[in-house]
Order: sequence, then structure tokens, then C-alpha cells
Amino acid sequence: MPHLLADIGGTHARFALTDNGHGIAAVQVLRCAEHPSLDAAIRHYLAAQGEPTVTAAAIAIATPVAGDAVRMTNHHWAFSIDAMRRTLGVETLLVLNDFTALALALPLLGEAELLAIGRGTRRAEAPIGVVGPGTGLGVSGLVRCGDRWQPLASEGGHCSFAPVDAREAAILQVVGRRLPHVSAERLISGPGLVLIVDALRDIHGLPAPLAQTPAAIAAAAQAGSCAICVEAAQAFSGMLGSFAGNLALTLGAFGGIYLGGGVIAGLGSAFDQPFFRARFEAKGRFADYLAGIATVQVTAAHPALRGAAAALADRLRADRDRR
Repeated sequence: MPHLLADIGGTHARFALTDNGHGIAAVQVLRCAEHPSLDAAIRHYLAAQGEPTVTAAAIAIATPVAGDAVRMTNHHWAFSIDAMRRTLGVETLLVLNDFTALALALPLLGEAELLAIGRGTRRAEAPIGVVGPGTGLGVSGLVRCGDRWQPLASEGGHCSFAPVDAREAAILQVVGRRLPHVSAERLISGPGLVLIVDALRDIHGLPAPLAQTPAAIAAAAQAGSCAICVEAAQAFSGMLGSFAGNLALTLGAFGGIYLGGGVIAGLGSAFDQPFFRARFEAKGRFADYLAGIATVQVTAAHPALRGAAAALADRLRADRDRR
């Protein structure tokens, strides 16, 4: 009987089925806003698959997971893990952070599913950092423990945003007048891209651009049809580079910094890779240290689902061993 997998972000909910391994099938992506609850979204998905009987499930979700109660940071869905387990009728329900799941997928990816950005090399078995702007800013990592990789459950995206240049300081000043705390996630995310555009418009004294959503801003930046959008995409690239460099220093991530999330892919050619990499390395006395660390974009389809499958397989194996 299949197992249910879910990767729940602030905007999209991705579902799949798996056997007791890493392979996934029947992937479907739903918009969270179109379903009143996670349970309703799951029921919609299972109905579309012909109501399969699932015996175990893993849910990777964009929020901290500590205890039975789960409430999303960037969406209104909330649930009890135990109640969800009983509703689904499964013996095992594993709930983990979505970027913990993404981190667990990294050892499973092939080189064709990765895109190097700039110089640097990945050292085998060295610590790995993961960061990804989507509806929020996911952060995780992997540390080698014996013959296994141990993922790090992190909410690093909510640390305070630190401006590096005058433009970023001006953006922080504008956004800081509206929010009590400007975290990195507030700017280095899809909604953050909108905030950057709005702040730059205020700074330059310009009317609001036609592009008002992350997708529209990305399209206008790629086309070069909106100067503010082009500048916002570059500013975003630099902010992400600085944040990724901070993560590399914090973890000693000589295994590489991996970039996930949907915003980078959405920006496409408007994502300024050279500026990202320059800001990644721009750490003064530790520039040479960072120059040796690889930065890699994850281009694989639905990697967090694969990480959730791996985590569920490990949980079921451990349960069998205890019996």
C-alpha cells in the first residue's frame, strides 16, 4: 500500500505517493488558498488519485514543528498531529519542517539536478547549508554524524535583516516604518520582492509600477520593462548573497550552500548571479574563506517530497527495528 507525502508551503501544497523508498509518483500541486484546511487539501488530492488506502504519511511544512500543535507561519492552516494521524487512518504520521526535508533530499540528487553559481568546491562529508526564498525564507543544513547525515531544524530566515550598503539601509528604513521587526524573510522572499519594489519607489519618489506581484515583478525585470523591478531583482540577489555567506560562515559549510525555493527560479535571468556571488564572498578578512565554498542552485523537481520520503522510510525502518 502506498504512503502519502506532502510538501506544504505558504502558497502551494505539493502531494505525492510513494512506496517504502525514495521514489515518488502521482505528484499534484494545489494552491493553499483554494482549500480551507490541510485536511481538505489532502482529501482533495486522495480523491483525485482514486482514494488509495495509505498506511503511513510524511508532511513537510513551512513552519516550526515542536509538539503536537502545528500552525503555519505564512498561511492560516493549523492542525494537531495526533488528530491528523487519526483522521488519515495511518499508524505513522511524520511531520517535519519543509527545509529539513529539502536538506534530507540533497544527498539523493544527481549533478544534473544542480546548477553551480560561481566558483568554489563541495567537500565530501563537510557541513552543508540550505537556504531558499519562497513565500518565506527557509533555512536548514546537514551535518555528517558517523555514516548518516543529520538535518538541522532552523528558523534562520527570521533573524534580523542586516543591510550591507546604502541602498539596503534605505530600504530597511522604509520597511522598518511599517513593521516592528524586519527579518531577513521580510525582504528575501516572494512577498519581500514586492516590499523591495515598494521601498525603492518610495526612495526614488516614483509612482507605483504596474508590476505588483512577485511573478509580475520577475517578468518585468527579465524583460527590462520596469527599471524599479530590475533594480529590485538586483537588490534581492545581493541580499540573498549576503545572507547565504552568513550561513556559510555560521556552519563552516564547505560541503556547499544549496539554494532552493521558488523565487530564484521565478526570477530566471533577472537573478543576478555575479552580484549574488560577489556579495556571498564580501566578508572582509574572510573573503578567501568563502571563495572556496560552492554555491549551488537546486533545479530538481519537488526535492522536498523526496526528502520527506527518505525521512519516512527511516522512521518506518526504525519502528520495525524496535519491534
